[in-house]
Amino acid sequence: MSPPVTKRRKLEHSESDDESQGSFAGFDETNGVDLDGSDAEDADDGSDVLMNGLEDLDEDEDASEDAEEDPKKEEYVHPSRKQTPAAKRRAPSLQNAVYTAESFKSNMFKLQLDELLEQVKPKYGKKEAPAENAMRTLKGIIESIPHRDPLPVIEAEKTLKTAGVAVPFPSPRPPKDAPYKLQYARPASVNATGSYPLKTATRAEEGLSIDLVVTMPKSLFHDKDYLNYRYFYKRAYYLACLAAGIKASKEHKFELSFDCLNGNQLQPVLVVRPSGNGDADDFSSSKCQINILVVLPEHTFAQSKLLPNSNCVRPKGSEDEAPNKTPIPTPFYNSTLQSDANITAYLKFFHGTASKADAFKDACILGRIWLKQRGFGSQLRKGGFGNFEFVAIMALLLQPNAETGAQSLSSGYSSYQLFKSTLHFLSRGDLTRKPFIFQALNITIPKAETAPVVFDGPRGQNVLFKMTPWSYSRLRSEAKATVDMLSDSVFDHFDAAFILKTELLKYRYDATLEIPLASLQLESTGEEYDQRLSESCRKIHNSLTRALADRITALSFTMPEQESWSISSRRPMENQRKSILINFATDPANATRTVDHGPAAENKLEAASFRNFWGEKAELRRFKDGSILESLVWSVKDSSASVVEQIVFYVLGKHVGAQVAEQAKFTSDVLAYLVPAGRMQGQSGIAPFLPIMNAFSAMEKDIRDLEDLPLQLRHIRAADSQLRYASVDIPSAGHYPASVVLQFEGSGRWPDDLCAIQRTKIAFLLRIAELLVQLDSGYVARVGIENPSQPAQNQAFLDVTVSAGFTFRIRIYHDREPTLFHRQIKDKSLDTPSRESAAASLALYKREFIQSPLHSQVLQTLCTRFLALSPSIRLTKKWFASHLLAAHFTPELIELLVIRTFLQPHPWPVPTTATTGFLRTLAWTSHWDWRHVPLIVDFSSNFSENPADLEDTKSRCMKSEDLERLQTRFEAWRRIDPAMNRVVLFAATNLDEEGTTWTDKAKPEKVVAARLTALAKGVTQAVRADEDSLLHYINNQSATKAHDPLTPESLFTTNMSEFDIVITINPKHTLNPPKKHKSEVQFKNLDLQQKSTSSFSSSSPTSTPLPLLFAQELLEIYGDAVLWFWDPETMDRIVGLWNPVVTGQRGWKIRAGWNSEPVKKKASSDGCGGVDIKANKAAMLHEIRRLGGELVKGVEVKQ
Repeated sequence: MSPPVTKRRKLEHSESDDESQGSFAGFDETNGVDLDGSDAEDADDGSDVLMNGLEDLDEDEDASEDAEEDPKKEEYVHPSRKQTPAAKRRAPSLQNAVYTAESFKSNMFKLQLDELLEQVKPKYGKKEAPAENAMRTLKGIIESIPHRDPLPVIEAEKTLKTAGVAVPFPSPRPPKDAPYKLQYARPASVNATGSYPLKTATRAEEGLSIDLVVTMPKSLFHDKDYLNYRYFYKRAYYLACLAAGIKASKEHKFELSFDCLNGNQLQPVLVVRPSGNGDADDFSSSKCQINILVVLPEHTFAQSKLLPNSNCVRPKGSEDEAPNKTPIPTPFYNSTLQSDANITAYLKFFHGTASKADAFKDACILGRIWLKQRGFGSQLRKGGFGNFEFVAIMALLLQPNAETGAQSLSSGYSSYQLFKSTLHFLSRGDLTRKPFIFQALNITIPKAETAPVVFDGPRGQNVLFKMTPWSYSRLRSEAKATVDMLSDSVFDHFDAAFILKTELLKYRYDATLEIPLASLQLESTGEEYDQRLSESCRKIHNSLTRALADRITALSFTMPEQESWSISSRRPMENQRKSILINFATDPANATRTVDHGPAAENKLEAASFRNFWGEKAELRRFKDGSILESLVWSVKDSSASVVEQIVFYVLGKHVGAQVAEQAKFTSDVLAYLVPAGRMQGQSGIAPFLPIMNAFSAMEKDIRDLEDLPLQLRHIRAADSQLRYASVDIPSAGHYPASVVLQFEGSGRWPDDLCAIQRTKIAFLLRIAELLVQLDSGYVARVGIENPSQPAQNQAFLDVTVSAGFTFRIRIYHDREPTLFHRQIKDKSLDTPSRESAAASLALYKREFIQSPLHSQVLQTLCTRFLALSPSIRLTKKWFASHLLAAHFTPELIELLVIRTFLQPHPWPVPTTATTGFLRTLAWTSHWDWRHVPLIVDFSSNFSENPADLEDTKSRCMKSEDLERLQTRFEAWRRIDPAMNRVVLFAATNLDEEGTTWTDKAKPEKVVAARLTALAKGVTQAVRADEDSLLHYINNQSATKAHDPLTPESLFTTNMSEFDIVITINPKHTLNPPKKHKSEVQFKNLDLQQKSTSSFSSSSPTSTPLPLLFAQELLEIYGDAVLWFWDPETMDRIVGLWNPVVTGQRGWKIRAGWNSEPVKKKASSDGCGGVDIKANKAAMLHEIRRLGGELVKGVEVKQ
C-alpha cells in the first residue's frame, strides 16, 4: 500500500492537462526565460519556457551552486512553489524520519543513493556556460537565416549543393517528378529540450549531449504531407538549410556534421561540435555536443491518421483513392512522425510531472545510471530503450487513471520507490502480447507489430516503437533481476544495481556468433539497406530462437555503431567489413541434449511445418514408449563442435544463406578445455566423477553391512574435494587418497581420555580392515599413523583401496573429543602452551571432522543443482595453482569464492558454463575489499533443505540479524587483530559462522591476499581489453584486419621475474614427468623392491610426492625468512620472496633462527660503532641446494 501523500507533498493539485501546462508555465516564470527575452511569437506559442533559464544562469550561477551544495534547503520545496508561503512544508516530524528510512530500503541504502546522485549530477555552472553561450549564438544565427522560396526537389537540392551542403534525404529518396516543392521559412521557435533543461542529465566520460529543437512553421505543410515520406523530405531540406546558414556565418565557426537521431534514418539531425580554435564560440571546455533537431508543430496532422494500424506509405497513385485490399499498417513510420510532433509536448509533460512529484528528477537520474550500466540506449541498434523511454513510462505511471482517478504510482514516493516501481512495471507483463494503452480508446495494434506497446493516448504515440523482440526480452530480464535484488531484505545489492557494468559479453553470455555484414550481401540493396538489414536480423533471430528453443535462455544482438557524416556529402553506405555479434545464454540442462522430439506423425500440419523448417535433418522415429515422432539427432562423438554450434550453423545455412554459415565464427566456453573434462558435452559437470562416487557408495554399503563391529555406524561422510566434484584432475586409479569421516553411534563405553580414545580408534580401524579384506571383494586395507608428536590429535587412518583402484582414507569421528578439548582449554592448572595446543587441536578437529564433511555435503548438492559449478570450481583452482597461490589458500576457501558467484550471482543470472563462472568469480575478487568486507555465503538461498541429517545445524534462511551478527564478529576480529597477523580473510556461511575455519593462522598472509587481488584485477582488465578490441573490430576501427582474441593460456601464466628465488625441480621428479626410455637397473635391492610392489601398483594409493615434501620442509625451516609459493598440480618449481622484516639488517642477536652474518654499523655522532646482523642469503641458498639434492635442477636468484 502506498504511503499517504500528505507525508510527501501538498494535496492541492489539479490533474487536468490545462492545469498541468499552467503549472509548467508558472515554473518557468520563476526559473526560466526565453533565449533572448523578446520573442513574441515564441511567447504566444508557449514554448519559450523550454530553454529553462539559460539567460539567468550567468547572473544566478553562484546562488544555484550554493543551492546544490546544500540540498537540505530544497529537500521538500519544489522551485515552482518557493515564492508561495502556502506551499511551504511543515517541519519534518519523527514519523517523517521513519517514513524516509522505510522508503529507501534502509538508511544505508539512502546514504549510498544520495552520494551517487551528488556525484553524477552536473553542476550547471561555469563549466557548462560556454555551451550555453554557443546555444544562444546558434539561436541567433538560425533566426537570421533568410527565407528560401519554394523549389522543386531537384532545384532545391542543387541550390544547397552550391553552398557545400548535401540534403540528408532518407531512403527512399524523393522522386525527381515529385508534385510538391521544398522551402525554408523562419522557425516557429528555437528551444533546448531533453535532459539538460529538465536537469536530469548525468556526467559521462563522453560528455553531455544538449538538444536544441527547431520547430518548423505550420505554413510549410499540407494536409497530406504525412504520406509517403513527404514530411521527412521537407524536414531533411529544412535541416540542410540550417546547416548551410550556420556554415555561412562568418563571425561564428563551428564543426558541423549530420547524424541520425537514435539511428533512425528518417530523422537526420545536425551535430554541432566546438571548433577548438579558442575563440568566443569554442565550447570545448564544456565537453559536450549540441544536436539540432528539426521538429513538427503539434497537431499539424490529425492523430487519427498516425495510429499504429494506419498505413502512411502507399503505392503510387493510390494516395487519394481507397485501394481494393486493406493496406499494410506502417507503425514504425507513423510513430517516427508522431515523435517529431511530440518533442515539445513531452518536455511540458515531464516538467508538469516533476512539479507534482518531488522525487521524479532523482528517479530519472537513477534510471539513466541503471540503463547506462546495462548498455541500453534509445538508439535502434542499442535496443531502442533509453532515458526518454524510461522517463516517459514513469511519468505515465504517475498520471491518474481516467476511469478511477487512481495513480499507478504515488507522487509521494521517494526516488528509490519510483525507480523500483517502474522496473516492476517493465518486468511483470509481456507488452508484446498485452499492450499497455493509457487514456485511449479503440486503439488497434496490428498483428504484424513485434515491438512492445506502451501507447500514450494524449500524445498518440507508442513510446517503445523502436524496440526489437530481443532487446525487449533482455530489458524484461534485467528489470526482473534488479527488482529481485532490491527486494532482498538481507544483502545490500547497491553496487550490483548501480555501480557494476553488466553488459560485458563474457560475463553475461556463454557463446558468441560473429557474422560479417558482407556475408548478408546487402551492398546491392541501395536505398533499402536499413530496412533489409533490419529484416535480416529479424529473420536470424526468429530462425535461431525456434531452432534452439529451450537450449538458450537469452539471445541478443550487438550491432555495429553508426557514424556521423559530413554535411557536404550524402549519407555513406555502411562499411561491409563490420560485423554483427549474436550472443547466447545457454541452459546447461538442455543445451547438450542430443535428441529432439518433434510433433507426432498424426499431427499433419505441425509435422509438415517441422519438416519444412528442418529439411533433411528431420526424421521419423519410433521410441521405446511406442510413440512415433518427428525427431532430430545431433552427434557429439564425431564432432568437436557442441550441439548448440551444430544447430546454429545448420539453421544459418538453410534459412539465412550458405555464405553466412561459411563466414560466421562461433565461440563458446573458451577456457573450459584447460581442465580435464571441463566442457559439458552431452553431460553435466559432475559426470566425470561418477566412477569414484559409485565406488564410494559401494564401499559405504559394504562397511554398513559388516556385522562383527562392536558398534553400529551412524554416518560415513565424504570430506575431500575429489568426493565433492571439486578436484582439478579427475580421480583415477593411483590417485591421492580421498578423505572420509566415519562416525559410530553413541556409547558410554568410550574412554574419557583423549589419548585412550585414539588407541580405541586404532583398534576399530584394524577391525574394519580385517573384516573388509575377508569380504573377497578386492579390498586392500592398510592402517596408517599420523600426528605422532601430538598424542591428543587424531593418530590413525585407514586407507581402503577398492578393486577399481580408488583409495579412500577413513578417519573416525567421536563427538566426545570437543568436550575434552574444551575442558583442557578451561583448565587453569595446565600451562599456557598446553592450553594453546588444546585450542589449536580443537580448531583442527572442528575443521576436519565437522565443517569439512558438512561443506562437502552441501557442495555435492549444489553441484548437482548447478551443472556448471563443478567445472567452474576446478577452473578457478587451476588458476590459483598456475599463479602459485594454491598452497596459501585452503581448497574450501576457493570453493566458497565460486559458490558465492552461483548463489549470489547479481547483477547477472546464474553462470551456466565454466568460463562465465570463473571470470565472474575473479571479477568479484578483483574488487573485494577484504580488509573491510567479509565474505559471507548464504547456502540457504538455494539450499533450503539439507540432503541428510546434519548435526548441530538447522537449515534456515539467513536473516538480516544473522548478517549483522556475522558482521559484528568480523569487526571484532579486526579490533582484536588490526594488523591482520592471524586472520586476513574472513569467510563465513550460514552453516559456519566462525568465519575463520578456512583462514585462521594467516592462511593466506596479507601479501598473498594482496597478490590475489592484483592478479584478479589483471585478468579482469585483460578481459575488458579483449572485449573492447572485439567491439572495435566489429566496428572496423581495429588496426588489424582480424580480431586477435585473448589466448586462454595467457590468463594462467605467472611472471617468474617478480620472485626473488626460483628453484627448478628436476623434470623426472615433477608430477608431470616427461616420457622416459627404459633404463637399466643400477641397484638390485631397488629392483627387487619394485617387483614386490608391482602387484600393488594399480591398487595402492599415491604417497606424498617428493617435491611436495621438499617444499613443506623448506616452509618449516625457512618459513619466517622466505615466503614460499608452488603449484601443487605440477610441482615443477618452487619460488620465494625474501621477508624484508626478518632478513633485513637488525641488532646483534644469537640464535636468530636462520643463517646470519655480522654487519658493521655506521658510526654514530659520538663516534661509537657496533655490529648488526643480517640474513646470509648466499649461505641459505647453498643450504637449500644441498637439502634438495638431486630433486633440484637449479636455483636462480633475482639480482
